Order: sequence, then structure tokens, then C-alpha cells
Amino acid sequence: MTRRSGAVEHAPGGPRNHRDRWARPAYTRVSRLQGPLLVVPDAEEVGWDEFADIRLASGEERHGLVLDTARDRVLVQVLEGTAGIPFEGTRVAFSGTPLRVPVGTAWLGRVCDGLGNPLDGGPPVLGGTDAPAAGVPLNPVHREPPSDPILTGVSAIDALTTLARGQKLPIFSRAGLPHLELAAQIAAQASAGDEPFCVVFAAMGLTHADAAAVRDTLEDRSAAGDLVLLLNLADAPVIERILTPRIALTVAEHLAFEEGRHVLVVMGDMTAYCEALREVSAARGEIPARRAYPGYLYSDLASLYERCGRVRGRPGSVTLVPVLTMPGGDITHPVPDLTGYITEGQIVLSEDLHSAGVYPPVDALESLSRLMRKAAGPTRTREDHLDVSAQVLAALSRARRAHELGELVGPGALSETDRSYLEFERVYREVLVSQGAAERRRLEETLDRAWRALAVLPRRELTMLSRALIDAHLMEDR
Repeated sequence: MTRRSGAVEHAPGGPRNHRDRWARPAYTRVSRLQGPLLVVPDAEEVGWDEFADIRLASGEERHGLVLDTARDRVLVQVLEGTAGIPFEGTRVAFSGTPLRVPVGTAWLGRVCDGLGNPLDGGPPVLGGTDAPAAGVPLNPVHREPPSDPILTGVSAIDALTTLARGQKLPIFSRAGLPHLELAAQIAAQASAGDEPFCVVFAAMGLTHADAAAVRDTLEDRSAAGDLVLLLNLADAPVIERILTPRIALTVAEHLAFEEGRHVLVVMGDMTAYCEALREVSAARGEIPARRAYPGYLYSDLASLYERCGRVRGRPGSVTLVPVLTMPGGDITHPVPDLTGYITEGQIVLSEDLHSAGVYPPVDALESLSRLMRKAAGPTRTREDHLDVSAQVLAALSRARRAHELGELVGPGALSETDRSYLEFERVYREVLVSQGAAERRRLEETLDRAWRALAVLPRRELTMLSRALIDAHLMEDR
């Protein structure tokens, strides 16, 4: 968190070493401790988001951020938690600057905790420059529209919900579904063709077993030096969980807009992040809104999600894939509901597909990439991509209706065409969607598999495909 630990440091020109940090006035009164919060009374000339150094009577040092400065008292959220902090003998000094993070290519290949402290046994991460962790959303005036694809190697995503560079495309899941496995697979396999590319993976609220699984999945990408991995564990202080995505995005922004890389940022579980935000809000005594979340939840999420995109005149991009679980499977829960208002589509995981043994259990009819037409088609992926995607989705919709009709009248009463759609659904699941958790598919293979599924249907049903495409990909008349 300090320059000594290598994760988060002060701004240039601000306090740098032990002596400098304590050269500013230090306050020796602590009037209240509540959850992760510490209250310092009668503090003057302290602003919001200032970085604070906290020294206990034992000599132990902790660190914090200023949340509020109302009524001549300063509210500080302690990054390491307030456990064991005594009222007597505790000194608090304020830096006069916001929390800043060292940025640069030194992050690549590193595994750190949620605050950027090394977990891989390496030295502290130091950069040639630094940037504020809070960041700012991209100015719409300077934004370039997302375009060109980021291919994940996952057929259900690349074929039907193609991810555009600079897009925000969340994964909506439920408890017990393999959203973490899918997120790790995407991070391990994604690419931007031949252009410079890297991944920043920010995991929040993981168990130790899940963290080990993520590290194993991403080991090759980390060894190749194009991954930054931040692991916030479930037993870490709650404030760390709030800072993890901000630090990840600050690192990603520099890699994208200063180093010229296309950066994919995978963040999950955003529900764990929002619960941490709710816990801090309750400790501050704020009036709760929907389901006890703070009333500023929408703007807080937007301050994260809107940091991705492309900047006019800069070669790189930041693409964001937030992963979140829907409590009780409720898509109207505040976290997925507000996320849906900010992002450009969603990838929804299905309990039915998961129980049927399909991985990844992506529900194509519930999923959507609103920017897919900016990232797919001629000159970007393949000439037939958009038409094949539309035909597969239309066939899946018809198959669902045929399945519902079969439940009413019995499978034997279905027409031959309806039965062909049910067969299409089976082949679609087995040939196109199902793949191994470590299986990376090229886009050409994915689209060829989509054609194999469509070959089950009579040609007269392929109304969204031109005759030329059908003749080129389906050699036998039906």
C-alpha cells in the first residue's frame, strides 16, 4: 500500500518516505471505531479521498482513505481493518493527496492481492509514474465507438454475442453455476488478433480454493507476461474489495492508452463488491435505498464501468467483462438491474443447461451483445458471421416453441419440421456450445460448427441465409 510495500504510493511531490509522511501534523485522538471506519475529531484542512497513515502505539502502521470531513471530524476507512486499533496512542497523519497507484509494464506477469501487494514471491511492483486509483470515466467527446472483435475462444460467445474492443459486456450468473471458471477461461484464451494484447483479472471475494483454481487456469498467460492478476480473498478486509477494481482499471488504462495495448479487464464477483459497498455504507450510517444498498450504487458502478472504451487518437482500448451473481437468480436485483442499464448487453448463464451437463451453460436467447455488428462481419471476422448468428438464434427460438408445444400435445403430434428444430437444438448444444474448460476454438471452427447444426434443418427454413452462403457451406440438398 505504501512505496515500501510497492502496491499503492503517494503522488509525485508528496510524502515519499517514513520521515516525510510524518512531517505533516499528526492527530492523536480517535473518537470512534466502527467496522472498517475510524473517526478523527478536530482535524483541519483534510479533503475527501486523501491517503492516511495510521501508526499504532505498538509501532504497527496501517493505511486508510478519507471518506468524509463533515462537522470538524474526519471519517477514515482503514484498508487493513480496525481490529486491534486502540483509542490511546494511535496517530493519524494525512498526506494531502489522493491514493495513487504505480503504473507501467512492471505489472505484467505479476500476481498480487487486491491492493497490489505481491503474492508471487516477487519484489514490490514499482512504476516509472503513478496515477490516481479513483480514476475518471472517459470523456464522451474523446471516445471512439467500439469496433473490431476480441475473440475469447468460447464458441457460444464468439459466434452469438461477439465482444467488441472497448465494450462493457457483463456475465450474469447464479450461485452454483461455473461463472468463475468461464471468466478464467475467457481471460486465459482471449486475443485481439496480431495486435498487442493483455488481460487484467480482478477477482473479489474469492475463497482460497477458488483463488488457487484461477491461478492454475491463468498460469500460462501469466508466465507469458501478458496478465495482471489481482486476488482479493474473502477473508481480506472489506475495504480492499472496494479498491481492487479501481486499482485494476488504473493499471489497465495506462497499459491501453499509454502503452498502446488492447486490454481486457475481467472483474468478478461484482456482487461481492456491491455487498462490501453496502457494508461500508451501513457503518457510515447512511440512509439505505433498495435492499439496503446505498442510494449512490448506480453512480458508483458507472464510475467503474465507464472507465473502459477507446480514446480518439490512441491505439489501445480497455474492454470490460464484469462477472456478477444474481442473488436468488433474480435479474431484477439491484446489482444486475443497474449493471444492465450501464453496459451494452449481457451474457446469461442457464441453470437448465448446467444441469444438463452443458459447459459453458450460456443461454443464447437471454444473452445479447448490442455492439456485435460493430465487431463482426466482413473485414472483421467472416462474411457469413452475422447471418449465421441471426439464423442460429431464430432457430433456437423456434425450437423453444416446438419444445413447449411438444409438452402440451406430445412429441408424436409434432410436425416433421418441429421435430427437425428439436433435433437442431440437440446438435446445437452438443456441437456448437459444449466445449472443454481448457479448449480454445478458432472462430473459423466455431462458425463451421454452427453450419453443422444448421444442416439439420430443411433448407427452406434457413430464411436468414442467402442462397450463395447455403450453397457454399451446405453441399447436400435437403
